[in-house]
Amino acid sequence: MKSLFESLPLYLAPYACECEYPWELIARVEEIVGALLKNVPEGYREIEKGILVGENVSIADSARIEPPTIIGKNSEIRHGAYLRGNVIVGENCVIGNSSEIKSAILLDRVQVPHYNYVGNSMLGKGAHLGAGAICSNLKSDGSNVVVHTEDKSHRTGMRKLGAVLGDGVEIGCGCVLAPGCIVGKNTTSYPLTFVRGTIPENSIVKSMSEIVEKRI
Repeated sequence: MKSLFESLPLYLAPYACECEYPWELIARVEEIVGALLKNVPEGYREIEKGILVGENVSIADSARIEPPTIIGKNSEIRHGAYLRGNVIVGENCVIGNSSEIKSAILLDRVQVPHYNYVGNSMLGKGAHLGAGAICSNLKSDGSNVVVHTEDKSHRTGMRKLGAVLGDGVEIGCGCVLAPGCIVGKNTTSYPLTFVRGTIPENSIVKSMSEIVEKRI
């Protein structure tokens, strides 16, 4: 599971060492943000109570950011974006028009630029959501999310859990990622695809009945 991410930022490394699975990091995002607010990383400043930003961060006047939130340097928060708190945004990220982020960790160079929802999720370095792609975080019956891998079903104990995307994942426009979905690094999904379960790295998801290996 840890192979989803080539490397994690230094501020996440101590927590990652204590976690067996990546969704355990998502469950601790409030704790992580709180610790960073108490020990402000070098190069960050508090623009409002509970909101830290790095150098050269661009925030549109129409964006709404609720604390606690941390935004890495050179990131862009565009018109109409909504960050609902307990959010960590890495460096060189883009949060775009009408995109909503809550209780989530976005590593460096993540792009969620158009009409995206990312709840209780973790997006790896360089991951990109096409327009209208959604990380669904709540089952229709409200029960706790179970993560299904090849060899095991993991009872997370989490009522809300969205997607975990590895580094370099490309999600097509209009896709819906089911609660507890795990997408391996460098995998691509076709537009308008419903993605669920665990998807291997270096794959192309044409549909859930047709997943092929990328030719590298």
